[in-house]
Amino acid sequence: MRVLVVDDEQRLARSLRLGLQAEGFAVDVAHNGVDGLWLARENRYDAIVLDLMLPGLNGYQVCATLRAERDWTPILMLTAKDGEWDQVEGLDTGADDYLTKPCSFPVLVARLRAVSRRGARERPTELVVDDLRLDPAARRVWRGDAEVGLTTREFSLLAFLARHPGDVLSKRQILDAVWDNDFDGDPNIVEVYIRHLRNKVDRPYGRDAIQTVRGAGYRLAADGG
Repeated sequence: MRVLVVDDEQRLARSLRLGLQAEGFAVDVAHNGVDGLWLARENRYDAIVLDLMLPGLNGYQVCATLRAERDWTPILMLTAKDGEWDQVEGLDTGADDYLTKPCSFPVLVARLRAVSRRGARERPTELVVDDLRLDPAARRVWRGDAEVGLTTREFSLLAFLARHPGDVLSKRQILDAVWDNDFDGDPNIVEVYIRHLRNKVDRPYGRDAIQTVRGAGYRLAADGG
């Protein structure tokens, strides 16, 4: 999942980013409402974590603007404002969920996964491509009846491919979804992780599902290869 965190408390935003990245999320961060709205318009996110008390534009304004523009990206409001009418206003503005600070980090992660499943398009609890099965919540993978052990980054890459079976995904698309906007390393890291995945989920089972499309990118064959 790719998540946008909009929070002006920089230490908290940094902690959220590191924690979510450890859970396999790709995370972008904005520290004010104007930048948050711009990022939300320019990128596709699976969910947005949105504070209310923001400089520039407050969280209510950001949420209302996105909904007026028919952007239905799931929004989880995370704020110190714990009044019941604050919650009512947030949800009525178009937020999908509302958490007050401080909150349990595991609960935040579970809520993010829940709102993403209730997003604009149906998101099944498990991702299934032929005999390849992924459980995003538990970060577990099976090829047939055999469970395959993957690192956090390997799982995130495979899950991104599995959400678009048969589609050719460019290296740039993969970097944006599985890493984040601040990644400035060697883009050939994608090739390295593709090779790791093939060695774990394809070759031991005599499959060729993770395919290279020369000059275009990579795809996970819809028929399982």
